[in-house]
Parts: sequence; structure tokens; C-alpha cells
Amino acid sequence: MSAIDRLLSNYSRQVRLPWSANMSGKQRVWFAIYSPAEERRVRARLPQFEALTLEANHGWSTVDLTRLLPEFLAAHKYRESIFQKPQHLRVGNELEIRAAALVNEACSREEADAGSVVAVTGLASLFDFMRVSSLIERVEDSVRGRILVFFPGEYAGHVYRFMDARDGFNYMAVPITSTESFITP
Repeated sequence: MSAIDRLLSNYSRQVRLPWSANMSGKQRVWFAIYSPAEERRVRARLPQFEALTLEANHGWSTVDLTRLLPEFLAAHKYRESIFQKPQHLRVGNELEIRAAALVNEACSREEADAGSVVAVTGLASLFDFMRVSSLIERVEDSVRGRILVFFPGEYAGHVYRFMDARDGFNYMAVPITSTESFITP
């Protein structure tokens, strides 16, 4: 069984568990953790994650952050200068704010109710421009059901490392990994 097949299997088990309504926003966050090298393969199998969610009688919606950086750059008033000297690009927390707005908007839609999963994809495209931990802190209170963050990185001992490069962060999210011992059936 491939790592992605195990990730799908573990996600299937997680999404079928009973959902408590008395959880904080931090506890409603799930991280689907996979190797950054598997990003394209995981993205190609998103319809399977959706199908598993629907089979478990939960709703599904997706927020794709992949285009956020190119759209930001295309709209930037100094874009010509940035393309000539990219080392001068400073985004501050603008991308993080825009990403949070997109996720918050998806979480506030009518179909993203307490029985739904909002999947967040495309974080790899924002590597080095924002911290995933900061994004999650900005959106956790808007989550009514569950938020599934597709996380290219690693998880060990309650510490998440984005793209295997950044310093890890400790977070209360539920990790869904590709290990066989994730949840004992």
C-alpha cells in the first residue's frame, strides 16, 4: 500500500469517527500530513478525499491557495520592479491575511456547516511567504465543522514541520498521517 493510500485509509477512519460539537476551534483542525515530494499525487487524489467525506455523510468544500501568490504579484503596484529584482519582495503578513480571508469565507458559507469538512490545499505554493501556524490561528474560530489542512511536511511528537524546512510548531490539530499505526480499527 502506498503512502497516499494509507493517508486515504487513515482519513477515512478519522472522518467516520463521531464528531463532538463541544470542541474549540483548535481541536476542529485536522492535518493530512504527507511528504512534500507527494504534493502532486495527493492533489490528484483530492476527489477520493471528497468521496470518503461524502460517504461518511459529511459535506465537503475546498479552498485552494495555489493562485494566491501569483495573483498577489500580478496586482502589486511594483510588480515590474519585483520581477527585475525579486530579492526586494517583501510581503509582510499580506499573503497570510489574504489566505485567512479565503479560508474564513469558505468556513462561513452555508454549506460549510457543523457537519462539513473544509479542505485547504495549496500551502506548498506559499512556502517561505507565510507560516501555517499563523494562518491556522487566524481561521480556527470560524471553523464550524472540521478543517482539513493538506500539509506537505512531517509530524513527530506533536510538532509539525512545514515542507521539512521551517522550525516546527506545536499545535493541537489532529494529525492524519500515512503511517499504518495511525488509528487501530
